[in-house]
Amino acid sequence: MRARPIPRIDIYDPETLKDALPMRTPYVIYIDPCDTCNFRCKFCPTGNAELMKKTKGRGHGPMDYSLYTGIIDSLGDFKDPVRIIRLYKEGEPLLNPRFADMVRYAKRSPHVERVDTTTNASLLTRELSLAVIDAGLDRINISVEGVNAGQYRDFSRRELDYGQFVENIAFFYDHRAQCEMNIKINGDVLTPEQEQTFYDTFGDICDGISVERTIDYWPKFNAMQVDVDESVTLLGGESREVMVCPYVFYEMCINSDGSYSLCRFDWNHAMMLGPHVSDPPTPRKIWDSIVLWNFQQRFLRKERKLMTVLSCPKCGILKQGVPEDLDAYAQEILDNM
Repeated sequence: MRARPIPRIDIYDPETLKDALPMRTPYVIYIDPCDTCNFRCKFCPTGNAELMKKTKGRGHGPMDYSLYTGIIDSLGDFKDPVRIIRLYKEGEPLLNPRFADMVRYAKRSPHVERVDTTTNASLLTRELSLAVIDAGLDRINISVEGVNAGQYRDFSRRELDYGQFVENIAFFYDHRAQCEMNIKINGDVLTPEQEQTFYDTFGDICDGISVERTIDYWPKFNAMQVDVDESVTLLGGESREVMVCPYVFYEMCINSDGSYSLCRFDWNHAMMLGPHVSDPPTPRKIWDSIVLWNFQQRFLRKERKLMTVLSCPKCGILKQGVPEDLDAYAQEILDNM
């Protein structure tokens, strides 16, 4: 197997992160190319069609390209370039017909250093692969949902030509140029033999490979139909809960309709920022807003469990998602900010 067994997630050293706060510019900005998906995965709220019909602000579909280019242009308001534009949040990014153009526009911007995405890769044709690679994508994370067509039918409720799917991924890998390619799968739905099949199938056609565990990714979504062992982290280690959410200090989240969420796991758009900022909101205005500052401050005061109107008190990410642990530095960060 040529691929390295590494996780797809970025983890920053807590002490280094502590010293970087407060940040003039977010490290990462999630921009959602499309908030709908062609899969109906059991673990994901976007896969629940009836739920999405009832959820305000969802079902917008692909982001308008002129809205996107305006967002990228406005990043010049920040003091520094954004380290990563992450073209992904709630849906399947490749459903946006201008996805390759979105990559290219960000890569040509002096305000952006890197661009990556996460996709189910079911739409990754050879033509689209070449277009995305040529556009300059720096990293692609591919979520595999099974090791055969039957598992896809059961777990993602999608008919898939599995052989062609693997061939398309292999094609991308062979032509990837500068693009790093990581592949992961949910190991909780696999037998040991099937896990080995996963490694045998994809181990030589990606740069990084990992088997993840099911965690409570989506606060207040109770229709997962998948058992969750809260004692285990995403990467299979022993879970440990933190009180300070690190993500609100270095991430920003922009939905496909141009609205802003406090959290990238805000699937039901219950934690919105834009309405509280002068119109029209821009990334810089949101990042410097008193609303965000008050939100960050509550974490630093260890008040997460008291934020009952939000999803934060029971957030599984802060227990199982391998977050950076800033708890010991909370008062120091608060004093600095």
